[in-house]
Amino acid sequence: MNQFFEALGQEWVEAAQRRGATITRPVLDSRVALELLELARVAAHTQERRFAPLTCYLAGVAAEQLKLAIPDIDEAALAEFIQEVRQKLETEAPGST
Repeated sequence: MNQFFEALGQEWVEAAQRRGATITRPVLDSRVALELLELARVAAHTQERRFAPLTCYLAGVAAEQLKLAIPDIDEAALAEFIQEVRQKLETEAPGST
């Protein structure tokens, strides 16, 4: 996606190695990133602002579980998965139409 996230992915690999585990470098797809940013925005404006990072973390956990259930799922489908829940949260927000 960009140099910051590429370097951050390598940091996760190295942190796992220090714990005796081998993981592949996590990669952030731009479509998924956009949906996560939108999800954070919705959470910050419809719930407590501090819930935004935890909402995105939970989305990541759910996306990983979906990937385990559907191993050949692509990044576009993961972005749509996150988008579906984000749009539902948005419509349930107080004052939404």
